[in-house]
Amino acid sequence: QVQLVESGGGLVQAGGSLRLSCDASGRTSSTYAMGWFRQAPGKEREFVAAISRNSANTLYSDSVKGRFTISRDNAKNTVYLQMNSLKPEDTAVYYCAASQSNYYAVHRTSDAYDYWGRGTQVTVSS
Repeated sequence: QVQLVESGGGLVQAGGSLRLSCDASGRTSSTYAMGWFRQAPGKEREFVAAISRNSANTLYSDSVKGRFTISRDNAKNTVYLQMNSLKPEDTAVYYCAASQSNYYAVHRTSDAYDYWGRGTQVTVSS
């Protein structure tokens, strides 16, 4: 089992940047594929980005491709989401998730993930 804690959210102006972190404790994060999801008020949770256990594969939603970068440091049990060129429509609670997967797998559907953090709020003002 793994516990996930997100941090790094906050208020930023449109065009700005934030870096989210997801710290994993318990079982080492290197045994999990990781993902980021977000949920805006009144909307369903949506996929943002995913990364495989060995960082060989990444996956992004069309809405963030080219602006967001997912990465991981298995030695630190941490996954990152670098968010650049932020837009007001990026405003949401961002969640980190872990999936027990093979070494190269990435997942975009929430039901593939076994563990979730509590989320961190990102607000982008126009």
